[in-house]
Amino acid sequence: MSLQKKRPYKSTLPSNMKSRTIEIMDTTLRDGEQTSGVSFSSTEKLTLAKLLLEELNVDRIEVASARVSDGEFQAVKSITAWAKEMNLIGKVEILTFVDKGISIQWMIDAGAEVQNLLTKGSLNHLKHQLKQTPEEHFKGIEDAITLAQKNDIETNVYLEDWSNGMRNSKEYVFSFLDFLASQPVKRILLPDTLGILSPSETFTFLSEIINRYPNFHFDFHGHNDYDLSVANAMEAIKAGIQGLHLTVNGMGERAGNTPLASLVAVINDFLPGIEVNINESSLNKVSQLVATFSGFRIPVNKPIVGANVFTQTAGIHADGDSKKNLYFNDLLPERFGRKRKYALGKTSGKANIQKNLQELGLSLDDEALKKVTQRIIELGDKKQQVTAQDLPYIISDVMNTGENTQKVFVKSYVLTHSKGLQPSTTVAVEINGEIFEENACGDGQYDAFINAIRKIYTSKTIEVPQLIDYAVHIPPGSTSDALCETTIVWKQKDKEFVTRGLDSDQTVSAIKATEKMLNIIETQQ
Repeated sequence: MSLQKKRPYKSTLPSNMKSRTIEIMDTTLRDGEQTSGVSFSSTEKLTLAKLLLEELNVDRIEVASARVSDGEFQAVKSITAWAKEMNLIGKVEILTFVDKGISIQWMIDAGAEVQNLLTKGSLNHLKHQLKQTPEEHFKGIEDAITLAQKNDIETNVYLEDWSNGMRNSKEYVFSFLDFLASQPVKRILLPDTLGILSPSETFTFLSEIINRYPNFHFDFHGHNDYDLSVANAMEAIKAGIQGLHLTVNGMGERAGNTPLASLVAVINDFLPGIEVNINESSLNKVSQLVATFSGFRIPVNKPIVGANVFTQTAGIHADGDSKKNLYFNDLLPERFGRKRKYALGKTSGKANIQKNLQELGLSLDDEALKKVTQRIIELGDKKQQVTAQDLPYIISDVMNTGENTQKVFVKSYVLTHSKGLQPSTTVAVEINGEIFEENACGDGQYDAFINAIRKIYTSKTIEVPQLIDYAVHIPPGSTSDALCETTIVWKQKDKEFVTRGLDSDQTVSAIKATEKMLNIIETQQ
C-alpha cells in the first residue's frame, strides 16, 4: 500500500515524543449513535462492527451502552457471538455505569468482556449530578471494578468531564488518578465531554498527566463543538497519548466527535514516527455505508469523504492539473478509493471541459471547445447543474448538427396508487422510433415505474443501471405547488453518474431524471 506511506515533508514533533502506534477506538456504534435522530438496527450494528474491525482494521470498537434497551441488548449479543467466533471479543467494548452490578450482569448476559466504566472526572459533576463525596464515588467504582474482575471482565475507566476537571478541580482529578493506580484498570479514558478545550490546553493538560503517571495507558476522547477536535487530537498525540476515540463521519452528540477519516489522514501525512493500523483505502466505503444506515448525510465539503472534496471547479485549477499537477496535494483521491473530478459550471474553463471529454472518450477542436465552454457558462449563470453525461447533448446543440441526440422518450404513463392495493404503472417508451409498452407493480409509484422500464430493457437485453441514491430538493419556504428537483445517482458496472429532473410533481420529476438516464445508456449502446 504505497499510497499509505508517510509523506516526505512531515512536521517536526517534540524531541521527547517516541515513535509508536496509536490505538484507535471507534465509538460510532455507541457515542456516534447519540447523533440526534440516529438509531442503528441490530443487523446494521453487526454489519458495521464487522466492517470496522475487519475492513478498516480499527483496534477496538465501543458498540453500546449497558441497560439502554432490549434492542441494544440483542445487537450486542449478535456482535459478541460473531466476535467470539472470530477471536475478536477483546476488541468489543461496552459503556457501563457505577450501579451496584446491574451493568456487569447486563454484560455477562450479552456476552461482552470489556467494560468502559463511566465515572465523574470533575468535582462539579460529582457534586451536582451524583451528590457524592469523592470517597463515596471511589468506593462505588472500586466495587464495580472488583465485581468485573471476579467475572473476567476487563475494565477501562472514563473520567467524564475530565477537561473541566483539569480546568477547575485539578486536585480532584489527581486524587482520582492516585486511587485508580491501586486498581486493576487497563486504560484510563480522558474525554473532552463538552468540547471545550483549545489545542494548547489539550497539550498542556495531557502532558501534565502523562508525565505524572507514566505507567498508565491514556486514551483521549474529543468532541468537536469548536471545530477543534482534529487539532486537539494532534496535540494529544504530541503530548504522548496512547489511544484516540473517533467516529465515522464525525457522528456524535451536538457537533459530533473527532472524525475518523480526517484524523487518519492527518496522522499519515503530518506526524512523523506515528502509525495507525487503519486501512486508508476503505475509509470512504465505510463512511458511505454509515451515512446510508444512519440517514445522516455527509456534507459535500467534508474532508476525505465529502462528495466535492476531490472535485476541481475553477478552470484555472483544471488547467494547472494538466500542467504538472500544479493543484494536487498529498490527499490523492486514489488513497481513499476515489477519483478526481472536474465540475462543469459558470467557473469552468476549457480545461474542465477537456478533462470530462477525455473521461467520455470524446475530443473537440478549439473552436467547438470554445462554443461548448460558453454554453456551459450560460447554463451555470442560470443555476442549472451540468454533468459530464450532458456534454454530448450540449455539443450537438451548439454545433447545430440538426441531429436530435435524444433517442428515448417516455411517451405516456399511468400511475395508480389505491389504499390497500399495490401501486402499479403502465408505461409507453419510444426507443429509436419504436414504441414499447409494459406494466409492473412496486412498493411505490416510482418503484412500479422503474420495474416496468426494466421489463422493457430486459426484452432488449440491455441492463438498466442500479439506483444507488435518490434525493428530492424543494426550495426552502416554498408552497406545496413549488417545483421540486429529483436527483438520482446511478451505478453502471464500476462507474457512477447523476441525472436530475424538475417538475411540480415529485414522481414526474423522478421520471424525467430517469428519461435522461435512459438516453445516456442508449448513447453508450
